[in-house]
Amino acid sequence: MRYAHEVGKVRASEQALMATLPEGALMQRAAAGLAAVCARVLPVVYGSRVALLVGSGDNGGDALFAGARLARRGAGVEAILAGSKTHEEGLRALRAAGGRVTTDESVIDEADLVIDGLVGIGGHGRLREPYSRLAERAGRTAAVVVACDVPSGVDAGTGEVEGSAVHAEVTVTFGTYKPGLLIDPGAWHAGVVELIDIGLGPHLPDPDVVVPTSEDIRPPRPSPESDKYRRGVVGLIAGSEQFTGAAVLATGGAVHGGAGMVRFASVRPAVDLVRQRWPEAVTTVIEPSGELDLESVGRVQAWVVGPGIGTDERAEALVAAALGTEVPVLVDADGLTVLARRRDLLGRTAPTVLTPHAGELARLIGADREAIEARRLEHVRRAVAEVPAIVLLKGSTTLIAEAERPVRVNPTGTPWLATAGTGDVLSGLIGAFLAGGLPPLYAATAGAYLHGLAARLAASPHDTAERGQAPISAYDVITTLPRAFRTLS
Repeated sequence: MRYAHEVGKVRASEQALMATLPEGALMQRAAAGLAAVCARVLPVVYGSRVALLVGSGDNGGDALFAGARLARRGAGVEAILAGSKTHEEGLRALRAAGGRVTTDESVIDEADLVIDGLVGIGGHGRLREPYSRLAERAGRTAAVVVACDVPSGVDAGTGEVEGSAVHAEVTVTFGTYKPGLLIDPGAWHAGVVELIDIGLGPHLPDPDVVVPTSEDIRPPRPSPESDKYRRGVVGLIAGSEQFTGAAVLATGGAVHGGAGMVRFASVRPAVDLVRQRWPEAVTTVIEPSGELDLESVGRVQAWVVGPGIGTDERAEALVAAALGTEVPVLVDADGLTVLARRRDLLGRTAPTVLTPHAGELARLIGADREAIEARRLEHVRRAVAEVPAIVLLKGSTTLIAEAERPVRVNPTGTPWLATAGTGDVLSGLIGAFLAGGLPPLYAATAGAYLHGLAARLAASPHDTAERGQAPISAYDVITTLPRAFRTLS
């Protein structure tokens, strides 16, 4: 896991550490790490042109001391002092190393490297001038932009961006990750995040946000004693006469998610398509006007309900039936719209996982969709405080939250997942993990991780991160899931 801490905790930990160190030692550690990363991203340090954007706070001091280190290695370093005050020791160090101060903002355009030291982790709200102007100019330069601790204009605690913000190729952060570097839109502005160890570890409390790595993802695996029932039987209620594709896609996610058996129940048109595409699924027809009896479907260890079922009274009955069982239940898509008017259905003792996108979450908790997109962390925490469930908020950064636990951030998401049906695949995949016995929080985390990884692999035949990628469909994600599983150690 990678661990992130909110600003107040970081400040308190820094104060505790500084009390044990000589004055200025912590800033020198940060500056040394910043300079080392900058030297790595430059083709060569000697003769390179470096522009420093220096604000009033400690970030400005970090940038000045890092600039001094680069100047001593032969770089031409020029600093734009944008704040109302300047870190005097850092400025003296820069000048002593041969760097200079300038008011000519065109040095940003001509630089090979720009170091953003305008605003640190304490910054909130819109950038004021001249910071806003400098951030926008840094966004137009061909230089490599490296942010110090957090890109200026990004809220370090939430990832929120109001107005202008620096868009960095690399962000060098100190001591611990900050949530805003991991959650969009801040994560997009941060680029690649490099963590520098400055000795905060023993002083840090429990994290607020965690990011799983591949070593943390452990989906259910069969043992020599396994049979299809021990591997987990997942029940799916998906699709309708109008929306049959959701049924096929959710079933595919469950089949390729490793379920020992998939029991699928829906109206006849959806059942017919699932039988044709996934003959391994055991199907049951639920007549639109017939009696609703989930026991007739057969015994399952988890239910998935919602994709494509509609939002009428019959759909409400299906959601109520699934949530009336004593096994874990995942509710997605139309099922979430039903829950927005029937939150009383969540009063159950067995685990519940909800997988909304921002619009569905807005209906569920009575919030504004745009506000959720801008402040994803805040709203997913609000959701789990209001509803007794684990909430997986889908989007450019997928967040998985459980009350009184650190929020989990999925690192494998990709814009290629922004296509119809991928959410249905995810619901089936997580359902397979729930049926296989994974605790709900871990099932949701593993599902999001492998779903995103499969999309990345499907988009790139050469397994590269971004270059050479091509559009994908939801079905491509299903068929690439086995490759994603094989990447796990």
